[in-house]
Amino acid sequence: MRLTVIGCYGPYPAAGECCSGYLVEHQGSAILLDCGNGVLGRLRYYIEPWNLDAVILSHLHSDHVSDLMIMRYAIMLNNIRLDKGMLNVYSPGEPAEEFNRLNYKDFVKAHAVTAETKLNVGSLKISFSPAVHAYMSNIITVESEDHKLVYSGDTEYFPQLTGLAEGADLFLCEANYLRKDIEKGLPNHLAAYQAGKIASEAGVKRLVLTHHYPERDLEISRNEASEYFRNVELASAGSVYFL
Repeated sequence: MRLTVIGCYGPYPAAGECCSGYLVEHQGSAILLDCGNGVLGRLRYYIEPWNLDAVILSHLHSDHVSDLMIMRYAIMLNNIRLDKGMLNVYSPGEPAEEFNRLNYKDFVKAHAVTAETKLNVGSLKISFSPAVHAYMSNIITVESEDHKLVYSGDTEYFPQLTGLAEGADLFLCEANYLRKDIEKGLPNHLAAYQAGKIASEAGVKRLVLTHHYPERDLEISRNEASEYFRNVELASAGSVYFL
């Protein structure tokens, strides 16, 4: 399984960067996890959007979905030209108004997912677990024959999160906050130290911090997470991880 970081900032990008988007490829299958601002243009260095097998959205905040509104035009025009089928998008079903906007004519079809949903895309198996966030959001697990990727999406800490990350070959975890932000009571996101602590307790092999706050020196986040987990990595556009 190969993971390519397309974009890794939130809730808005640093100059020249993109919001959340992660390309997962395995044995000829390709899925995009989230499709935030700027992702479409950079994605095309790696794969054309009409060749994706699916787009899977952790939740429906704009920094995770906004480029899908533009991608649908590319899907429409090139599916007509190339006689391809529709693009399937999987997402939480709430807010309903935002979910319904994902559908586009006969070219993009939205499917609501729950904790009971199990997807198979080629040899990849995808499952979902509820997160804790302002919008309905999911922790997404992607498994191949013998490897496991866990993507936190956006979530604040909750006790079950460690169990969901347990045994992951790679834990792609948001770290929008620092400890001082949690101490101020800020909701909806994880701090870097929490990501490190979860990774340590869950016994993951690799921790990659993402959903970077664009006004922060990212080494501060790395150092905070490193108090609990060795060899913390920082997601960056174009970085590639093999599982």
